[in-house]
Amino acid sequence: MSETKTLKSLDDLRRLREEAHRDIRVREATGTKIIIGMGTCGIAAGAREVMRAVLEELDKENIEAHVTTVGCIGMCALEPLLDIVQAGGARITYGKVTPERVPRIISEHILRGQPVEEWVVGRTTSFG
Repeated sequence: MSETKTLKSLDDLRRLREEAHRDIRVREATGTKIIIGMGTCGIAAGAREVMRAVLEELDKENIEAHVTTVGCIGMCALEPLLDIVQAGGARITYGKVTPERVPRIISEHILRGQPVEEWVVGRTTSFG
């Protein structure tokens, strides 16, 4: 939706909302999502630096991905945590991620589809 739309009725608003929901569903079904733990434990362990490294690497490799953050999930000893979900597949969680590990994770997991198994600390299969 690159053009600006003028809403003139409640029906216009409903159509706009449905378009936005449809766009989100398509992105989730076909895209890559990277989730970084940014609770205080994650930040203290270096999550901000990991986030910066992720954004820089995605830009460098010209990769489109939805990057988002979450709070603490209770695995504080394994922070910084980084999750990758590709096109409705399994959610792979990496632990003790450092900025130096980010290029390998992006290269092997996102570009080649092969998780870096020695750094994986969790895996949740898709339910949808």
